[in-house]
Amino acid sequence: MYDKKMVSVGSLKRGDTIIIDGHACKVTDTTTSRPGKHGHAKVNMMAVGLLDGKKRNLVMPGHDKVEAPIIEKKTAQVLGITGNQASVMDGESFETFDLEIPDELKAEVAEGKNVLYWELMGLKVMKQVK
Repeated sequence: MYDKKMVSVGSLKRGDTIIIDGHACKVTDTTTSRPGKHGHAKVNMMAVGLLDGKKRNLVMPGHDKVEAPIIEKKTAQVLGITGNQASVMDGESFETFDLEIPDELKAEVAEGKNVLYWELMGLKVMKQVK
């Protein structure tokens, strides 16, 4: 499986990452309703998918726990480019693998350049060119 931790919904704030419906998301907004006569305070969270950009909503009691992905940020060097795939070598482990080049980075990615990539939920995603 992938690395994750459990966090309390009530402790989450804007910018934190959580897993909603199996997708890693960044929290964009949270509002907490007051507890009712018989209930608990509810937390209403809006989040945007880190990989797909889709908006998601989550409403649950503030004392519940949700999964949060552990994101590892690493550096790799571009060895070669084939179409929209870049063959890269990790800067620490010297492991070589292919990363998909996002549309917004296609002009910047070149052989010999270093790129920042994220490893989350078993996926490796190129995020920026250094």
